[in-house]
Amino acid sequence: MASFNKVLLMGNLVRDPELRVTPSGLSVCRITVACSRTVRSEKAEGGSREETTFVDVESFGKQAESVAKFFNKGRPIFVEGRLRLNEWTNQAGEKRSKLVIVLENFTFVGSNPNYSGNGAPQHTDNASNKSNFASETAEPLNSADEDVPF
Repeated sequence: MASFNKVLLMGNLVRDPELRVTPSGLSVCRITVACSRTVRSEKAEGGSREETTFVDVESFGKQAESVAKFFNKGRPIFVEGRLRLNEWTNQAGEKRSKLVIVLENFTFVGSNPNYSGNGAPQHTDNASNKSNFASETAEPLNSADEDVPF
């Protein structure tokens, strides 16, 4: 039987990324992405309302470190990944489950790399505020930056 597990999602981070390191040294980053859409109201007036879905995303390794470093609350992100079902038993003995996306790839959305989520750019050391991402980030790479996936 054939199967296919692929998720494409674009939205904004609900809160700052949560980066942790396992005892074995593996970095794990958890983010929550809010995806909104406009839905026409059932009312005769033809109004509309916004419907928001909140999705948990987990990333691992160098990718997790990159997400934690370059994203913050409110920042838009495009996520590509797969669904995974987490199952556990809570303290009351009830079985619980939750679907999460395991991040396979991500893309920056928007043209301002200094986006802070509240409409104002974050402080940078650059004297001029250019909109060209490549010119703003043109600085010598150190060995830690060589594995950045973009």
